[in-house]
Amino acid sequence: MMPARFDCLVVGGGPAGLVAALYLARFRRSVCVVDAGASRAALIPRSHNVPGFVHGLSGTELIARMSAQLGELAVVRVEAEVTALQRRDGGFQAIWNGGAHEATTVILASGIVDIHPPFEQWRAAVADGLLRYCPVCDAFEAIGRRIGIVGPLRRAAGKALFLRSYSREVTLLATGEDHDESARSELAEAGVEIVSAPDLRLRRRVGGLEAVLACGRTMQFDVVYPAMGAEVRSQLAVSLGAEHSGEGFLKVDDHLRTSVDGLYGIGDVVTDLHQISVAFGHAALAACTIHHSLPRRLA
Repeated sequence: MMPARFDCLVVGGGPAGLVAALYLARFRRSVCVVDAGASRAALIPRSHNVPGFVHGLSGTELIARMSAQLGELAVVRVEAEVTALQRRDGGFQAIWNGGAHEATTVILASGIVDIHPPFEQWRAAVADGLLRYCPVCDAFEAIGRRIGIVGPLRRAAGKALFLRSYSREVTLLATGEDHDESARSELAEAGVEIVSAPDLRLRRRVGGLEAVLACGRTMQFDVVYPAMGAEVRSQLAVSLGAEHSGEGFLKVDDHLRTSVDGLYGIGDVVTDLHQISVAFGHAALAACTIHHSLPRRLA
């Protein structure tokens, strides 16, 4: 049975949102997690950056384990999309499934949605480890392989230079015009090949991916990293006037508080360092801050 007002509403059921709910529930706070079922973490075929899992684990397994842990606690979980959020009586009113629900505080853990290259089979390629979005997460597994980076040069240059530490064969497939001679010079000095590919398409091949260029040229890669940006799911906070960057990332203080009192942002919605460990840390800090901001709960 739902309370008249939750102590905290958590929007998003990925690693950040689930850890925040875990902490708050163990603080004996009333918590509701609303999740639309589109966590970016669920796409991870196997992560080797999560401490304690020597052979790694998949994103779906991680979420399942965390969900089971949360299932032992009094947390309301709803599969839905929060379509509106507004201030109400010193707290917030959120709308989902056509109904209005109130919370004293809100944690936005809604993450991002990657912009994918032209490739109908992108989801299967991600599952097979051929298309990857996070070199910080898995470049170690790409050591010595033929690596392609797809995206505008200004976005892709940093990722290409980072990956050059792991392989001699790194190619940047530039999808737009960019005359940043400084970046081009740095890439050339590092031994990164730059190929103009404004109308590039990707397709599967045995053991990897193939880039098909408009000129008819094809290039083979063992793994491809898109660097085409992402949509930041911060609209609910922005609608309340929360400060944000030009790309939509929420601006938060040292305790993950946004510029809107009682509204917190954690995980990918506030940082472009898309790491599970960062999400965990954000969640713990935000949950502790919220607990101490609420009236004392006596047993």
